Amino acid sequence: MSNSCNQSSTLLNTAEIVKNKGWVKNTLLPSNENMKKLILLSTFFFSISVHALPDCPSDSFVGWNNCFGTFTLANGDKYVGEWKNYTQHGQGTFTWGDGNKYVGEFKYGKRHGRGTYTFANGDKYVGEWKDNKSNGQGTYNYANGDKYVGEYKDDKRHGRGTFTFASGDKYVGEYEYGNPHGQGTYTFANGERLVGYFMNNEYVPYICEDMGLVKGTESFGNCVNNLIDDL
Repeated sequence: MSNSCNQSSTLLNTAEIVKNKGWVKNTLLPSNENMKKLILLSTFFFSISVHALPDCPSDSFVGWNNCFGTFTLANGDKYVGEWKNYTQHGQGTFTWGDGNKYVGEFKYGKRHGRGTYTFANGDKYVGEWKDNKSNGQGTYNYANGDKYVGEYKDDKRHGRGTFTFASGDKYVGEYEYGNPHGQGTYTFANGERLVGYFMNNEYVPYICEDMGLVKGTESFGNCVNNLIDDL
C-alpha cells in the first residue's frame, strides 16, 4: 500500500446486532404491508443495536468497560465507539488530527476485523484487518485512479489480486510482499499482454534478456526455467 496504515493510537469485535430473521407467511414472500412492517422493525432493532451499550462514565479516570464513549486526545486524535476494559474494543471511529480516518472493528485497542481506512490524500482501503494492519481480503482505491482488489498481508499486497491502473494497464495474478511475484498476466492499455511468471515485479523472460541471453536459445530457456523454480 502506498500509504501506511500503522498510525499509532490507543485504539472494537462488533457488538452483536439484533438480526431480523425475516418472516414468511405460507412460505410465500410477505405482502407489501408486511414488508413495510418488517422494514420498520428492522430499522427499530438496528437503531437500538447501534447504542446497545450504555454511555461510558463522564469521569474518564473511571474504568470504561462495556460502554460507548468518546475520547479526544490533545493532538486532535479522536475515538468514538465501544470500549472494553478501558480499551477500544468493538465498533468505532478513530479520526486522526492529520485527517486520516478509520471506521470499523477494533479488538483490544487495535484495528481488527472489518473496516474502512480513509487517508487525508483521498486514498481509501476497505477490507479486513488484523493487529492494526490490513490482512486478508481488501480493496484499495488510490486518489490517482489506480485500484487494487485482492489479498493483503501485514499492510502489503500478498496472495492473489488484481491491480488496475488509471492508465488502463492491468495486472492479474500473484503477489508477494507488495510486488507481482509468481504466475500472472499483465495487460497493457493497447492490448499487448505479458503472460507467465513474475519475480519481484519483473517479468521473468525480461530478467534473462537483461543478462544478455538471447530469446529462443537453450541458455535462455534454462534461465527462465531456473528462475521459475526459484519462485
